[in-house]
Amino acid sequence: MPRSVNAVASRNRRRRLLKEVKGQFGRRKNVWTVAKNAYEKGQQYAYRDRRAKKRNFRGLWIARINAGVRQYGMSYSQFMGAIHKADIEINRKTLADLALNNPDAFKAIVEKVK
Repeated sequence: MPRSVNAVASRNRRRRLLKEVKGQFGRRKNVWTVAKNAYEKGQQYAYRDRRAKKRNFRGLWIARINAGVRQYGMSYSQFMGAIHKADIEINRKTLADLALNNPDAFKAIVEKVK
């Protein structure tokens, strides 16, 4: 008896993957094996970078807070130490936003912890 193959499912699976890589450069968009490799690698990068994104944003917030407190003669580490000592519960994301978009409120926080 001949081997049974589910060509419909195979074709749909390939079509779905080729739809995902549509817009990529060269053979990555239309050659099955190259497209499959490109798709799998892209999924690995996506998984990795969902975690790296959190680290990148934390670094950005720290840089913004540091730039904001330097104007008042403090460093980032001194400021964060003082803010914890003063029992001010405010996260880095909010502090960075205040430093960038609302300097008066940020200045009030700096003056309070000085």
